[in-house]
Amino acid sequence: MPELPEVETVRRTLSPLVGRRITQVWGSGLPLHMRRPVELVAVRKAMRGGEVEGVRRWGKYLFVDIRERPMRLVVHLGMTGRLRLVTGAAKRPKHTHVAFSLAAQGRQSAAELQFTDARRFGQVFLARRGYEREHPNLARLGEDPLTGQVTGELVFEQSRGRRGKLKMFLLDQSIIAGVGNIYASEALWEAQIRPTLAPGKLSRPRAQRLAAAVNAVLLRALEDGGTSLKDFVAADGTTGQHEEYLKVYGREGLPCVRASCDGQIQRRVLGGRATFSCPRCQSR
Repeated sequence: MPELPEVETVRRTLSPLVGRRITQVWGSGLPLHMRRPVELVAVRKAMRGGEVEGVRRWGKYLFVDIRERPMRLVVHLGMTGRLRLVTGAAKRPKHTHVAFSLAAQGRQSAAELQFTDARRFGQVFLARRGYEREHPNLARLGEDPLTGQVTGELVFEQSRGRRGKLKMFLLDQSIIAGVGNIYASEALWEAQIRPTLAPGKLSRPRAQRLAAAVNAVLLRALEDGGTSLKDFVAADGTTGQHEEYLKVYGREGLPCVRASCDGQIQRRVLGGRATFSCPRCQSR
């Protein structure tokens, strides 16, 4: 599933949308996440004829704002969702579920913003600008790391009294919005903390170390355009290049790359998700 670096990369590659006018909205009629249909009538009313004012992001959610319109389009890519900005009249690819036609403008040809999703776990819906917290999909989202609000104190306070596994704590979107399976493993390795530690046992120094690791890991991945393991591509069709720089994720059985550590990366399943760690340098 695309995580914060991948979704932010999509947002940045959607910058050519700004200033373009939406002329039509098309939908496949098939339901997406939780078998919920896209409310095409409402989406058309909110988007058609409007000019794109900006594309924003919060955690793993993308927001498309239309100038002087009260509703904003919200997209979650799910596991296999893609947003592609395509120029010309090319045939829509298989599994396209929503498409926004864009008028030609200046030297820019007519184009189409296409949302495709083979597994249909993604989401496309509307939320009122300024009142996003009232939408049930967005009400419990936690802090976004790129805002600078994910601090050691936040991690320490949120971890108090919590049981379970620290890996699952990092995946809780109501605490930190945007961290997923890949970067949770990477951050725990960076901070030298075992994934199975109970969150409530985090000391303040270790919480500081973990917060710093989360921020550093996400920023490094963003610099490389994210990680493309299978499905992820940016809006311009490019793939992320961060896979070759991952320290633990997908490296089961390989030597730990930390200097002076002679451990071997192990894979286990926590909460139904593959988790990678070094049993030597992440033993505490």
